Order: sequence, then C-alpha cells, then structure tokens
Amino acid sequence: MRTVWLVVLIVSSAALLLMVLRRQVAKGWFVRFGTHLALAAFAIYALNFSGWITGWYVPLNPATIGTVTVLGLPGVALVLGLQHLLLA
Repeated sequence: MRTVWLVVLIVSSAALLLMVLRRQVAKGWFVRFGTHLALAAFAIYALNFSGWITGWYVPLNPATIGTVTVLGLPGVALVLGLQHLLLA
C-alpha cells in the first residue's frame, strides 16, 4: 500500500510541475520564490549565529524556512513566539 501512495505522489507531483512550467508566468514566480527562500534561510542563519538574540535558536528546516519565506521577517517573530510558547 505504501508503494501505491508513493507512486501517486510522484505522478501527481510530476503532473503539477509540468503544468506549472508550461506557463510563462510561472518562471518569474519561481525566480522570485527562490530568491525569497534563499533570503529567508540567510536571515534565520544570521539570527542564529550573530548573537543578536541570546538563548534563542531557530532550527533551519523546511517548516521554519517556509514560514519565513511566506511571512517575511515577521515570520521569524512568529517562529520565535511559537517556540517560546510551546517549549517553555
């Protein structure tokens, strides 16, 4: 059963990627999204290793990078707030 779901995931992802790449508008969107993704990862990295906020560490994983990519720098505050609320 696990193999069936894996095949369905791969086929649907390939179909979605084909549809997105077929349109010309999507290429500019991918460049903009990639830029935001890289800047979000750099912002989290800079926050962790610069010492601006001592005692706080935001892990570099897809969930935190995705949150900061979508929400921008307020996403860092959201991640830090959720981390403090859930882990304290």
